[in-house]
Amino acid sequence: MLSPIPALAIRAYTATTALGRGRAAQAQALEERRSGLRRNDFGPDPLDCWIGRVDGLEDAPLPDALASWESRNNRLAWLALQQDGLREAVADAVSRHGAERVALVLGTSTSSIGETEAAYTQLDEGAFPAAFARARVHTPHSLAGFVQEACGLRGPCMTVATACSSSAKVFAQAARLVHAGLADAALVGGVDTLCGSVLFGFNSLGLVSSGPARPFDVARDGLSLGEAGGYALLERATSEDGSPRLLGYGESSDAHHMSAPHPEGLGALQAMRQALARAGVEAHEVDHLNLHGTATPANDAVEARAVAELFGGHLHASSTKGWTGHTLGAAGIVESVFALIALEDGLLPGILNSTTLDPVCGPQIRLQNAHAQVRHVMNNSFGFGGNNCSLLFGRA
Repeated sequence: MLSPIPALAIRAYTATTALGRGRAAQAQALEERRSGLRRNDFGPDPLDCWIGRVDGLEDAPLPDALASWESRNNRLAWLALQQDGLREAVADAVSRHGAERVALVLGTSTSSIGETEAAYTQLDEGAFPAAFARARVHTPHSLAGFVQEACGLRGPCMTVATACSSSAKVFAQAARLVHAGLADAALVGGVDTLCGSVLFGFNSLGLVSSGPARPFDVARDGLSLGEAGGYALLERATSEDGSPRLLGYGESSDAHHMSAPHPEGLGALQAMRQALARAGVEAHEVDHLNLHGTATPANDAVEARAVAELFGGHLHASSTKGWTGHTLGAAGIVESVFALIALEDGLLPGILNSTTLDPVCGPQIRLQNAHAQVRHVMNNSFGFGGNNCSLLFGRA
């Protein structure tokens, strides 16, 4: 039996997605039920599908001092850093704790692989041309290395790459670092950007829909891919501050299949139960759940059954991937931001594009938006290979 853990305060948080830049843009689009999905216009030979693309990256090169990190992924990482006072909050944490005491834990699934793809199209006698011969970019750790330099951090620096649970699991890793005394604060988050490997790779698995994703709809036929970046700054909580809290986390690895969830949702249930136990919160005390809900037939059915087994009908549960697309390694942080918006603003999103829920869904899964003052919210992020993570947030 897990014991409750000390809560961590979330001092700042932000997300940049196809809905726009920063927290206000996300909240406005959620409120207006305005999707960021559009017909795929990415790459020289676009796949017939819909995507969640962040506008402006092509015209936003990195500052000269950071140009050696140039890639689409790091451009989005930089853009997201500028929103909602995030960089200022990090600088304040550094001034109070020291750069060596602020950890950095970021999630990604593809990192700068788009830059590597581009390099291979321009091979010069079997070698990358000079403009692409930057070893620091052609690695999964490129994102964290870039953000560490951009923010001047010198504490523990880690990359989590567990597919679609990556930037949810960063919260758990950061909590362990702080609770173990290895850091006093942690910048967490994740960034993933569109590239050929993502679009055509997922399509080769038969998981991409030709239309906008319809999570939990009886006629759903696949996901829509997106790109996004986001961050949160965590510190030990004090009784005096009113910041939202990370109350608990749950992780599991059911390893049922490389790309399919366990048919009985064992890993999903284990992650959700662990998050509740670490928070010392009962299932009936959770008001809102941002579901993983990718709109693939197997994933949604399994998650719906797991949620119905654990929660009562009072819960407002929904997937927001009809707004942003599935942002892969960034999904955990983006949907944690959506959960925090629900916690602080009382905006509980429904589901976009879906009209008829699959009969497997219980009363927890809602199509329409709602507004309510909530006390506890959960976010689910489930990745390939059975890498599952659930996060529980609450009010101070």
